[in-house]
Amino acid sequence: MKRPVGNYCIPSSAYVHIPFCRRRCYYCDFPISVVGDGKKGDNFSPIQEYVEVICQEISTTKSFDQPLKTIFFGGGTPSLLSVGQLSRILDALEQKFGIVANAEISIEMDPGTFDLEQVQGYKFLGVNRVSLGVQAFQDDLLQVCGRLHNVSDIYKAVNTLHQAGIINFSIDLISGLPHQTLEQWQISLLSGIAISPTHISSYDLVLEKVTAFGHYYKPGHAPLPTDETAAEMYRIAQQLISISGYEHYEISNYAKQGYQCSHNRVYWENHPYYGFGMGAASYLEGQRFTRPRTRKKYYQWVLSFQDHSLESQGINASNQDFLLETLMLGFRLAQGINVLTLSQQFGQKTVEKLLIYLQPYQKLGWVEFINQKGVATPFSDNQKLPIEGHLRLTDPEGFLFSNTVLSTLFSKISNSISMKC
Repeated sequence: MKRPVGNYCIPSSAYVHIPFCRRRCYYCDFPISVVGDGKKGDNFSPIQEYVEVICQEISTTKSFDQPLKTIFFGGGTPSLLSVGQLSRILDALEQKFGIVANAEISIEMDPGTFDLEQVQGYKFLGVNRVSLGVQAFQDDLLQVCGRLHNVSDIYKAVNTLHQAGIINFSIDLISGLPHQTLEQWQISLLSGIAISPTHISSYDLVLEKVTAFGHYYKPGHAPLPTDETAAEMYRIAQQLISISGYEHYEISNYAKQGYQCSHNRVYWENHPYYGFGMGAASYLEGQRFTRPRTRKKYYQWVLSFQDHSLESQGINASNQDFLLETLMLGFRLAQGINVLTLSQQFGQKTVEKLLIYLQPYQKLGWVEFINQKGVATPFSDNQKLPIEGHLRLTDPEGFLFSNTVLSTLFSKISNSISMKC
């Protein structure tokens, strides 16, 4: 019997893209619309227009009769939405899909873009998790990045969240910035830990060609840190955050017990999800689809379709694509990839070939097999894995060299693995 391609679980998560920003940060290649200073949802008609279009998209999307368990408002800067506009979108999601009573509802917010009344309004609507775009604890580095907030704004924002009773909040930090030193990175980490968020995301700067940074800088060349320094920054983050009571549960993410981001785990576990808004991606019925990246084209797309139920412009994943996605996403997680699930989906022979390909990286200490008891068990390239357990990258070295491991797997799989049907 032929196995269906892709993941056909019923979606219970939704990502909503709010593209508006006061300015574009110099490292950002996300689909955004720059509105300038002083423009927010309650005094800027284009934001209101966008809210109406996104609600129309929601209303014309097929429902799978499963209420939403996680909702994530990303951007852009979603905290530019008024309370009323956020309510309008949440009402549209509730009417179309339903939302469970204890749903994780997250929103990205930038320091300096919200006040206490606004956060209290968000909380009343059900928002119970905030992702705060901190990035650094040095004013000069924030300016280098093109950020509009300063360090003082960070502490004011955290205080506002506390006053509003938002317990579950995350902070984002970026390493590898131009002119950034190891000492500055350590100060940012310690300052972030001292705030005591429930979650910390620590990202290494990625240079995209279309960004200002991508235009002016080259990886590993001054004023960017060397590759060796960037790797050391990753190790320092892993050490300092882990010893401070946070679990390193994903390659770039740390959480206190009980505070992992449920929505993001949907992506990493390769489960389906709805996507709404300009440039948003969705994964439904085995198809991945990314919406147009400009407001004009996105509006045209929404208005030209009365039913977005089948994501008819999406791309069907082949068995091979689905395997590659499973490996790429699963190896991001500290727990790794369940071998039994992998075997059931792709066949034992595929798993045995993967083991052969991973053997050199086990010898380097980058990959390991963890049995049911949580003990690392060596494997050889001619040995069948026990059916129960996980293959995972080691922390921190395996995570550091994840691109090397994955590029090898992708090359080998593309050339030699015959997928099971």
